[in-house]
Amino acid sequence: MIFMMKIRLLKEKDRERLHNILTATHIFTSEEVGVAMELIDIVLREPNHKDYTVHCLVDDEDQPLGYICYGRAPMTQGTYDLYWIAVDPRFRNRGIGSRLVDFLEETVKGIGGRMIIVETSSTSSYDMTQEFYRHKGFQEVGRVPGYYYPGNDRVTYCRRLL
Repeated sequence: MIFMMKIRLLKEKDRERLHNILTATHIFTSEEVGVAMELIDIVLREPNHKDYTVHCLVDDEDQPLGYICYGRAPMTQGTYDLYWIAVDPRFRNRGIGSRLVDFLEETVKGIGGRMIIVETSSTSSYDMTQEFYRHKGFQEVGRVPGYYYPGNDRVTYCRRLL
């Protein structure tokens, strides 16, 4: 099955579907899903909010297959944080995550951004996530041992755009 895919800004009608995608990945804990939904709700409820932006990659029926949440890092010159990215597991390995990251890179470059920072977990459930970031040109630039809990480090990746 071939889909016509496009990337657009988050809409209210996407909320439930994004929640379903986040839980269906079986990667995120319920607490992590709650935080992701908080950011989605901020974007939906506070249109003038500037800290977070959410874009969805949608199919030809305008249904989200994945999403990305990002924002400018406060007190920096051209640094952006990638807060969340998730793809419907039924559509994994079809380039959706790559298209979302490519979109983010183009967007950030277009507004004068220099780098994108992303933080993730060191647990084995995040091995594919870490491999994905490395494949997309992100380099590990930091690690805080036991940050989330003993044995679960915070791993920081950076993608320089210049």
